[in-house]
Amino acid sequence: MPTDWQRCLAIVAHPDDLEYGAAGAIAGWTAAGHEVSYLLVTRGEAGIDNLPPAEAEKVREREQRASARVVGVDTVEFLDHADGVIEEGPRLRRDLARAIRRHRPELLLTLNHHESWGTPGSWNTPDHRAVGRAVLDAAGDAGNRWIFPELVDEGHEPWNGVRYVAVASSPYASHAVDVTRTLDRAVASLAEHHAYISALDDRDPAEYAREHLTGYTQSAAERFGGRPAVSFELFTR
Repeated sequence: MPTDWQRCLAIVAHPDDLEYGAAGAIAGWTAAGHEVSYLLVTRGEAGIDNLPPAEAEKVREREQRASARVVGVDTVEFLDHADGVIEEGPRLRRDLARAIRRHRPELLLTLNHHESWGTPGSWNTPDHRAVGRAVLDAAGDAGNRWIFPELVDEGHEPWNGVRYVAVASSPYASHAVDVTRTLDRAVASLAEHHAYISALDDRDPAEYAREHLTGYTQSAAERFGGRPAVSFELFTR
């Protein structure tokens, strides 16, 4: 993965999307002095079956902020689109373009936007697909003053500085980051999602997180030099 960038804006649909893999790379980037900010399109309010949305969104926001701190990320923002029914279209693209113009990143990070996760029967969710595709579109929208000209009226001048878009968990991964030294922090980051994990699995969240991320990073290692890794599909602009 390229390292000739200073600022990254990670844009995903839900709390926990970044922790199921990408956080190991993020921990290494922040430790090396790169700036990483998170933008969550929803608050994940529809993600915990035994909690009503009005309660779940508070829990999930709190868990996401704690999770981000573990890997050195202090800025966590939410757009408040509806969880589970994110609509792909101009409104979402405008919200993302606005955020890109504010944060002025060289690297955008998002989650798999393809129809599947790369294994038979592994259908991807509508929210992931919608947000991932919108991030790719908004990378260009952010640099064109005639797309969403109202953003200029708001004081957000065009930003053409996005050089890379990295897609985590893509079935078409082309690049990877060695996470040998940051795997423990990635596990701790995912384990901060106590309520979410507890609704999925009876194990201790830390045990669940370690098993999941060990398997995920070892799977990537088979393709990328034999070391625990987080993989990305990389687009350049």
